[in-house]
Amino acid sequence: MEMETRKVEDALSFADLLEESYSRDDIKEGEIVTGEVVAVQNDYALVDVGYKSEGMIPKHEFKYKDGKPSVEIGDKVDVFVVAREDDHGVIMLSKEKADRARVWDEISGACERDEIVKGTIIARVKGGLAVDIGIKAFLPGSQVDLRPVRNLDKMIGESYDFKVIKFNKKRGNIVLSRRVLLETERDAKKKVTLETLEEGSTVVGTVKNVTEYGAFIDLGGIDGLLHITDMSWGRVNHPNELFNVGDDIQVKVLKFDKEGERVSLGLKQIKDDPWTTVAQKYPVGEHVAGRVVSLTDYGAFVELEPGVEGLIHISEMSWTQRVKHPSKIVDIGDEAKAVVLDIDFDEKRISLGMKQANPNPWTVLGERYPIGTVIRGQVRNITDFGIFVGIEEGIDGLVHISDLSWTSRVKHPSEMFEKGDEVESVVLNVDSENERFSLGIKQLHEDPWTRIPNEYPRGARVKGKVVKITDFGVFVEVEPGIEGLVHISEISEEHVSDPRSVLNIGEEKEVMIIDVDQEDRKIGLSIKAVAAAEQGVDYRAYLAQGTSSAQVTSGGGSMGTLGDALAAKLGDQQGE
Repeated sequence: MEMETRKVEDALSFADLLEESYSRDDIKEGEIVTGEVVAVQNDYALVDVGYKSEGMIPKHEFKYKDGKPSVEIGDKVDVFVVAREDDHGVIMLSKEKADRARVWDEISGACERDEIVKGTIIARVKGGLAVDIGIKAFLPGSQVDLRPVRNLDKMIGESYDFKVIKFNKKRGNIVLSRRVLLETERDAKKKVTLETLEEGSTVVGTVKNVTEYGAFIDLGGIDGLLHITDMSWGRVNHPNELFNVGDDIQVKVLKFDKEGERVSLGLKQIKDDPWTTVAQKYPVGEHVAGRVVSLTDYGAFVELEPGVEGLIHISEMSWTQRVKHPSKIVDIGDEAKAVVLDIDFDEKRISLGMKQANPNPWTVLGERYPIGTVIRGQVRNITDFGIFVGIEEGIDGLVHISDLSWTSRVKHPSEMFEKGDEVESVVLNVDSENERFSLGIKQLHEDPWTRIPNEYPRGARVKGKVVKITDFGVFVEVEPGIEGLVHISEISEEHVSDPRSVLNIGEEKEVMIIDVDQEDRKIGLSIKAVAAAEQGVDYRAYLAQGTSSAQVTSGGGSMGTLGDALAAKLGDQQGE
């Protein structure tokens, strides 16, 4: 009896299940229903949606976890009925389509309620970015930020809030904007900032942009300009030395135009101006040290402390070297030791001297090289007016062209010397104050003109060589380097219009000394006087009468020339 009762109950239960199953035959294609995963196979998951057969869903439609589809038996899933039965009697389901339909409904509702949607930027596409908000949406480049973003790729993988600005379900088109939300946020912050901001106040802002001339600081909905000159009391070559975009910094409001919404900011003004203590720290004559921060053609700037720089002029770099450019002495970044020479508080300028930090070699040069000292050195430079001879490192002595030779007529020093020649010279003068060292080469030898008047008295006859011919006479060399002039009127008793017609260069002639001017280093010579002497004319008496060199060489004057006197005497003797 009990067994029969059970059979009846089992039959009723099966009937109920069968009836319930058939009651679900109203599942239609295109509907979204909830099912349960009853089996997981290699590529599919079987889902029971209460139909007479299970449905199949590809595993790739499920969310991935650790690189694998995350689906387990017993999971509840919403699915889209693609087809009630295929040729094998299996119902075709899609989780992906159900998710997409649900997202579309959610986005549609959010759009109607003017709500914000969250999404993750997944790729860069033409004209903007692709965003995953459950389905793929488009974010135009102009809607990414308040300002154009140059590198959109750096935003891939980032998650943000967005506003739907265009929605078309039929075309599957969703357009997002992040800029709209940022503008709303900025306007709200700006309102608060404009009400609280005032000149002289200290505020905290975020570096928004960095340019060559300064940095723009976001103060909360309004940007302020921190100019490069207001960043530091010290030298700033470029703002990016101090700031990066995104840095939070404390600044002082220097100027605030509420109507124009313009704000000028300062960073250095938060600290005291270092020039207020310069007089105490760096008095004139103080030895200081600093870092070379800049080089110019005229000198080097040295930072003594942030905001305090001094200039070492090129003329103050070395006692001895002729510095053509500061880079020959120092480089940027070097530590330089110097002495404070002068301070201009109005212009905030400090003059420094590098050479003053070391003894001046010129002050002891006179003691080391007294006048008359013979030294040996190398020719370092040749100019029109003389040669420079190296004395020691950085110190040259000048041998003026007039001190090269007692006798040679030097037109240019290069006739006698070349750079690099070793020469011997004597110290003539040391001017430490003007840093001048005078040398002489001819002074190494005796001046021949101290003996010329004794060796070549008037009336003496010597042999010489014609070395130069001019319109007014010829020059005859009586010994190496010593020349005398035979005026055209002293060449012959006969009239000579052109000396070149009777004499040649290199020709040897006997001449008579008719005048010696030791002061002007000139010797007057005569050829015709020699001829007159050969004829017995007593010329010494006429020389003794004081015939001047001017009379002898010029052929003028009331006394006439020596030749005229000799000719007259010769005529008197013949008459006797």
